[in-house]
Order: sequence, then structure tokens, then C-alpha cells
Amino acid sequence: MHNPSDARRQTQTQTQTEAQAQAQAVLVLNSGSSSLKFGLFARQAGASGHDPGDNASDDEVLLLAGAAEGIGRSDGHLCIRTADGRVLLQEERVLESQTDALQKLAQVLAQHHGRPAAVGHRVVHGGPHLRTHQRITDEVRRQLRDALHFAPLHIPPALALIDEATRIFSDAPHYACFDTAFHATLPPRAAQFPLPGRYAQAGVIRYGFHGLSYESLVRQLGDALPSRAVFAHLGNGSSVCALRDGRSVDTSMGLTPTGGIPMGTRCGDLDPGVLLYLLRAEQLDADALETLLNRHSGLAGYADGESDMQALEKRAAAGDAQALLALDAFATAIRKTIGGYAALLGGIDLLVLTGGIGEHSAEIRRRVCEGLGFLGLVDNDPAGKVRVLHTEEEKQIARHCRALMSARTG
Repeated sequence: MHNPSDARRQTQTQTQTEAQAQAQAVLVLNSGSSSLKFGLFARQAGASGHDPGDNASDDEVLLLAGAAEGIGRSDGHLCIRTADGRVLLQEERVLESQTDALQKLAQVLAQHHGRPAAVGHRVVHGGPHLRTHQRITDEVRRQLRDALHFAPLHIPPALALIDEATRIFSDAPHYACFDTAFHATLPPRAAQFPLPGRYAQAGVIRYGFHGLSYESLVRQLGDALPSRAVFAHLGNGSSVCALRDGRSVDTSMGLTPTGGIPMGTRCGDLDPGVLLYLLRAEQLDADALETLLNRHSGLAGYADGESDMQALEKRAAAGDAQALLALDAFATAIRKTIGGYAALLGGIDLLVLTGGIGEHSAEIRRRVCEGLGFLGLVDNDPAGKVRVLHTEEEKQIARHCRALMSARTG
């Protein structure tokens, strides 16, 4: 027989559990060069273990997510949704900065969820001294400022965002999660450049990036991850990573996120003689070089300023030679890198494509896999050696924050 009091107690218990979860919610801020993605995560009731590498339980549940895109451009927009897709805020307007978007997010949080228990920040580059995820202190801020030249597109907005988030959420601990941390396992032959040793000692080494994305893929795959795998994170920023037993052993990006395969507006690897030519013949200074290599090169360089993949694919379908060249060069660079990693690993058991382009561009996936059949890697592979997975950078950051919080209080 149904007992109304039992039902009321169950409802009250469920409400209390949800309230407790929200009270311990972790806000994650994923700072890009012209975007800000964010998510609010609560610990799943009954989840066990605090190790973010433990895939026995999916311990973080999304409460709210959103993104501010096109920051600083006339086509900027901001959208914040609940986990079930209900829109809490949507605006089409010029977003002056990431802090502008953060202030709007704080208003929505105050109205719907209250204040987070902790805030996690994706930080692209921490320089030579910040290679592990950690709580943000004044000393961490100082070291980030000292590392500015390693990622000039990313660190300044990240620091500004950290400062503003600390002001808004002053009662919560803030944690920095570094994209370079995953690649700390690189062997010397991959990490050290062929330069005199004093440069390596000064921090001029291969750091690698998209580490939080690659970490999330390792966790998602769990026991299904074979010994020899290659991950490709393809978006406006793109990189490829070789993994042996789930650990990074080589990756395409180097000292900075400018290196590796050509990207949306970044050149990727260049013959150093090109830079010498630009210095001597065009007398470009460091700032002009930085602008050229990071903002006007890559796909945009091939296609007369266009870097958006959907626009390039539309132009290519209409026979535009520049767009066709951009797609061909991009996919070929990825394919060549994968082939090199096959030689390094002695074969590839799994290729995973992720990121905005990796997940959504069937054309690029087709072009990348062309010619890789000799490795058993084919598009729409029935054997499952080529997979498309959604990256979960924000959830991975939440896991790290939760582990750091537990270590601090445990």
C-alpha cells in the first residue's frame, strides 16, 4: 500500500541530495584565444574514488553549460543552457572580452544555482615551472606572467579571466589545470629540440597541448584503449598525439601552440629559414611576426583570410582553388603526422578524432583517412580502428579540481 509520508520523505531526501550536490558544484572555465566555454558540475551521488584517472565511475554530472564565441568580433554570441537543453540566456552581441561573458554567467549562476564551491581554469601553457594541476596562488600568477611569451594569444586573457573570476567568486578556491601536464611523459628525444643544451635548461622544449582533451579521451576509452593509439584534436587549434599505454610519447605542437600542423590562423611548423627571410627581407619585428604566424597564417593563409571550416568546405564544393588547397594541405599534414607516429609506435591500433572539426567534418575525416588503408585505418571503419569521440575537457577539469579539493581537506 502506498504511504504518502514515505513518498514525501523520499522527495525531501532527493531534494536535499540535489541541494548538497549544487552546494559542492565546481565551475569550470575553459579559456580560448577568442572564446570562453564553461560548465557547472556536481559530484554524482554515490560515486567513489577521487582519482581523475579512475574510470570506474563517472563522478561528475553536468548541471549547466555554455559558451561565448566570437569574443571581440561583431558576430559574437553567448548561450547558457541547463544539462537538459533548456536555454537560460542567449544573446547575439559584441562581447568585449572573456570577463564580459563571465559577468553574464555569474548573474545566471546567482539566479539559478548559487555560488560554486570551487572554480577550475583551463590554462594552455604554464611555462617550464608549472607542469602540474594546482591551486592558484599569487606565486602561480607570477609564474604565469613570466610565461607570457610561451602562449601570447592565450595567457593574457586567461590571467584576466582568473583575476575577474577570483574577484567574483572570492570565497571559492581557484585551480589551474594545464594543457601541458599530460605531455610531461614525453621522452627526451621528443621533448628536446636539436639546439645547444642551455636552451632546454631555459625551458625551450616541446611541451605539447590539448592535454586535457587527450586525458578525457583516455578516460572515456578506459580498458578499450589499446597500447598503440593516435589522437587528433582538430579545431581552430589542432594537434596530433601518439600514445603508448595511455601516455603521451610524441605530439605535434611544440614550444608553443603555434607549431605542428597548420591550423585555422596559425602556421604550424615552418622552415626556420622562412623566419630569417621575413626578418631580413621584410624587416618584421617580433610583434609583427607573432601577428603573421598566429593570426594570418594556416588555413587563413591558404584561403585569403578564411579560416572557418564550414565556409571552406562550401567554397571547395563550388570549385574554389584556394579553399581546395587549404583542405588538402590541412588533411595531408594530419595524415603525414599519423604516418610518422605509426612508424614510432610500430603500428596503430586505434585512431581517435575529436575537436570541432574532428567530430563534425566528414570531409576532413575522409581526406585524413585517404591513404591510411595500409595501416588498417579507413573512414567509416567497421572494425572500429577509427573512432570519433566528443572531447570532455570541462569535465576533466572538474575531476582534477575535485581531486585537489579532496587532497586539501583529506
